[in-house]
Amino acid sequence: YILKYFNSWCMEQRNTNSSNLNFIDLFCGAGGLSLGFLQEGFNVNFACDIEDACIETYRFNHPNVPSKYIVNDDIKNIENKINDYIRFKEVDLVIGGPPCQGFSIANQQRIIDDPRNKLYKSFVNVVDKTKPKLFVMENVKGMLKVAQQVKEDFESIGYKVSYKVFNAQDFGVPQNRERLIFIGSRLDVRPEEIISRIESLVADRYVLKDAIDDLNELEASREKNNTNILNDKNGGIVIRKTNNNVSDYVKRINNGILIENLVFNHQARYNNDRDIEIYGRLHQGDKSDDPKIEDIMPYANRSHIFKDKYYKLKNDDKCKTITAHMKFDCNMYIHPTQARGLTPREAARVQSYPDDYVFKGSFTKTYMQVGNSVPPLMGRGIASIIKKILEEVK
Repeated sequence: YILKYFNSWCMEQRNTNSSNLNFIDLFCGAGGLSLGFLQEGFNVNFACDIEDACIETYRFNHPNVPSKYIVNDDIKNIENKINDYIRFKEVDLVIGGPPCQGFSIANQQRIIDDPRNKLYKSFVNVVDKTKPKLFVMENVKGMLKVAQQVKEDFESIGYKVSYKVFNAQDFGVPQNRERLIFIGSRLDVRPEEIISRIESLVADRYVLKDAIDDLNELEASREKNNTNILNDKNGGIVIRKTNNNVSDYVKRINNGILIENLVFNHQARYNNDRDIEIYGRLHQGDKSDDPKIEDIMPYANRSHIFKDKYYKLKNDDKCKTITAHMKFDCNMYIHPTQARGLTPREAARVQSYPDDYVFKGSFTKTYMQVGNSVPPLMGRGIASIIKKILEEVK
């Protein structure tokens, strides 16, 4: 009941800066990139993802978008009839990050044609069929190996294309997170100019402490397979927040709309006694090869391989890059002052999600959704320039 009521209230707060511009989000995940564009006044035309937990999260956080335009399906079942799915027939923008896995094959002329990269082809196909004015495609830095091939494929369907590796920390996100961004245009504006304008954005730099310092202190859970906990000691899906003295960073990601007395997805995961002991012994910046844990380190005979298996984060530095690996364990994301891993909410804070964004699905899938996200602050920076470009050419 609390989540449903709160969700409706937050959507009223978010939709104060709307425009007639719209986007399609392919492989939308939990909606980090979408959120950045929504915060700049864009409207959701259509969004899809194959992961059910992601779509549950996306729908929950966007109740003003009819659910039939947020689709849980394989893009291969949608792409050739995309125009039957979309909400608005004139598409301003297609965004998204297709999973691509075939970059490790050596001496292959057209790596992007590897069967494992077929989802990228679906992105190209949707752009070809919907003819947006612009597109924004993001991916891992490793895609640089095939960037020229990607450019050629989009040029073949009538788009001018440029690309650049951006770091999320340059948009005010407190982590070192590099993403390759492709910008495509069929307008009388060069994509190189758009990228140059994005590069010119200036943002304050923040550290981990700015993101998580006000959140409740928690202890690691000692009970296996009990993710439905709800208490002040271990946290839960929604608990009472005890500290409302937030940083400028937290104010920024929440657009000044601060939640008092509630916090969502702030739940400590189960850890065994050994791991909790390791967490407690390590100092900030220490990792698996530290002599303080040599006697209980479970991978001691392979420390050269697993030297980063454990890592205690530093309060006064940017966070280690948040990844979906957190769904397995948080040994590489040990809280700087508490003997536990980061909670999903703390990871979401580092990713720049606002506190009113609630992650649905199983406990481990909340980590997966956060870890796979494009930071909304990064998305918003890109969206701010895209919006200006589209308004200038009207």
